[in-house]
Amino acid sequence: MKRYEVYVDDNYHMGDESKRYKLGEFDTREQAVAACKKVVDEYFERLKKGEYPLSEIWDGYMYYGEDPFISNDDDGEKFSAWEYAKEKCGEYARVD
Repeated sequence: MKRYEVYVDDNYHMGDESKRYKLGEFDTREQAVAACKKVVDEYFERLKKGEYPLSEIWDGYMYYGEDPFISNDDDGEKFSAWEYAKEKCGEYARVD
């Protein structure tokens, strides 16, 4: 059975693989995606909804958030933490 490995990069140290860590191995792609989403969710859970504009939330994530990925994600569409984070930004952004 193929296992799905999830790694996490630090957006602040983009490209510095020494800052990367292995989150774990999962039996299914769905479990691996859920683990990736949890990492992103943890960043947003520290924010108060409606307090900051979208651009400020996005910039904060890009500087200080984490970028989880599935190293062997081969089931059609690839998981993108950045795309998922964009969705979360919309949930947390202030509506002016």
